[in-house]
Amino acid sequence: MVIILGVKLNKRKWFYSVRWKLISTYLLLLMISLFIINAVTINSILENSLEKKKVDTFAKANIISIRVKNYILTHNMDLTYIKSMVKEYSNEIKSRIIIVDVNNIVQADSGDTFVGEVFKHDEINSALKGMATSNIHNFKIMGRVMYVAVPVTVDKNIIGATLISTSINSIYEEVQHIQNKIIIISIVSMLVNICISFLLMGLIFQPLDEFKRVINKASQGNLKEKINIETNDEFRDVADAFNMMILKLDQADTERKDFVANVSHELRTPLSSIKILSESLLSENEENIEIYREFLQDIDSEVDRLNNIISDLLSLTTLGKENIILNYRTTYINFLLEKIVLSMKPLAEKKSIKLTLILEEKVQISIDQDKIQQAVINVIDNAIKYTQQNGLIEIKLYTLEQYAVIAIKDNGIGIPEDCIPHIFERFYRVDKARSRETGGTGLGLSISWQIVSLHKGIIEVDSQYGKGSTFYIKLPLQ
Repeated sequence: MVIILGVKLNKRKWFYSVRWKLISTYLLLLMISLFIINAVTINSILENSLEKKKVDTFAKANIISIRVKNYILTHNMDLTYIKSMVKEYSNEIKSRIIIVDVNNIVQADSGDTFVGEVFKHDEINSALKGMATSNIHNFKIMGRVMYVAVPVTVDKNIIGATLISTSINSIYEEVQHIQNKIIIISIVSMLVNICISFLLMGLIFQPLDEFKRVINKASQGNLKEKINIETNDEFRDVADAFNMMILKLDQADTERKDFVANVSHELRTPLSSIKILSESLLSENEENIEIYREFLQDIDSEVDRLNNIISDLLSLTTLGKENIILNYRTTYINFLLEKIVLSMKPLAEKKSIKLTLILEEKVQISIDQDKIQQAVINVIDNAIKYTQQNGLIEIKLYTLEQYAVIAIKDNGIGIPEDCIPHIFERFYRVDKARSRETGGTGLGLSISWQIVSLHKGIIEVDSQYGKGSTFYIKLPLQ
């Protein structure tokens, strides 16, 4: 196992990890870059040093050529003077000097080797043709030597040539010394970069480790964990988005559990009633038909309640599908509300509730007529259930800004202020005992809210406890 910056990883996993790939790629690129930079730097230093040496040697060769040209021209050389001068200057510049005439005969040699002999060297031959030339030769014994040859001219006539042979081993040794230093510096830089790379990778990937930890917790069902990223970079943005997603998943999971619990509770109540009633019938010894009729009516009522719950659950399931398709068509809201009020009047009249419709404007918009009708009926039905005998329910249609507004106002029992934010939640009841008496499932307003939301509309409520409520269904005009 290897431990890097507190992260314990299996060797095989580490080798194939993204961290290792990034670090190895970075270090490889760094090595290649350093190699290229070093090679270019060393080559530039060497070329500059050799060029400087060549220019300096050319200058010295030209000085010697000027000093000896008169002696060569008169063919009356003072060999003692020439030899003395060449040796003195050779010792001064630490280079070998050879002077030849136009016939390649050596007139002076600081090494006293070729005097009087014919010396046909490539650089001298070029110089006798009027071209100043330099070349570098590598000898086994002497090492690297630079040959520089320049013509000796009088009135633009070539009368001889001067050859300087100078060792450049010191240049190569100096460049090699510099190269060794650069290599050492590069190695140290690589080691420092490796340490910094591991450190930075640890810091960079630390958020990913945090992500991994929380994701593993989430996969095990723990949706309470949050990712804590202290930096203000992209990781922080991703962490915030992830935390929001986890929060929504947690909420959805809580809603799902509550939904299952509520459905179980809602179904259990009528089923328990049916079972109790059935057992009572089975144990009943009397032959009074009215008793049996009463029990059967209660069973029928509980069955209707079950049907209502199941129908509402199916509606919620259908509305909750992402791919639900609304059957939009142009609809006169006025005619739709008249139809709804006509169908709801018998239910209101059972409680002597006056149901009135006020149409302030003619409104024509594109909606899914059946679904909006269901939403409005649910709200009116809810108003009838929670309005006392001889109450009043008023349905009003008007436009406000970009919305067509259907206002449903009652003078019923109202809604406590702390309950208003929850009334559109599934199975939520303000007065559970009264809801069961009226046969409510606690799903009607939730269905209405979902239908209006699918139409990109808004449903709001304004209520005072004990005085009544007003529901506003706002549908976009366009």
